[in-house]
Amino acid sequence: MSRRAALEKRIAHRFTAPRLLEQALTHRSHGADNNERLEFLGDGVLGCAVADELYARFPQLPEGKLTRMRASLVREESLAAAAARLGLAGELRLGKVAAQPSLLADAVEAIVGAVFLDGGYEAARKTVAALFGPQFDALDPEHAAKDAKTELQERLQAKRLTLPEYRVVAVQGEAHQQSFEVECRVAALDLSAIGSGTSRQRAEQQAALRLLEQLPG
Repeated sequence: MSRRAALEKRIAHRFTAPRLLEQALTHRSHGADNNERLEFLGDGVLGCAVADELYARFPQLPEGKLTRMRASLVREESLAAAAARLGLAGELRLGKVAAQPSLLADAVEAIVGAVFLDGGYEAARKTVAALFGPQFDALDPEHAAKDAKTELQERLQAKRLTLPEYRVVAVQGEAHQQSFEVECRVAALDLSAIGSGTSRQRAEQQAALRLLEQLPG
């Protein structure tokens, strides 16, 4: 069995258009035909498929807990863990960059997008179930972790304070390896914090986490 066939088996999808898998595994540092657009598509499909799976698995849970569990599965750390199980680090086509967790997380989203284009939603949902099977099985609805932005929002609401504001303050690096800096500000407390990441969403999460550390008890 070839390496690509073995990877397809782990993904739980055999591509009718193999070029889509090649594109999903190609970082922008390698060339113009890269996985950025597939990553964008896969991000949306992944969120839907994870929500679909959680809705079916936990029919009695309220929206708030389902939302927190979904957030815990689609965050960078969970995606990077799925990438490690797939063995993606050795499959990516890279330029002069290292296979760091954020890059591996992006590739997982791109693969989900590629499967969606190749086989439709049901194929993508099957892939998501295969990629995140151990994480789905390990979920504890009573102790679902909150992402930093959600926790910050809830703590401010409990104090009847206005919600935080996020703004991009800088975008750094070459086109193939950009880093975003985002400020999170709570005007009512005159507090702010800066976070960075390979996407605006990840930078916002880091900024929220740093602001949480400043909140008075």
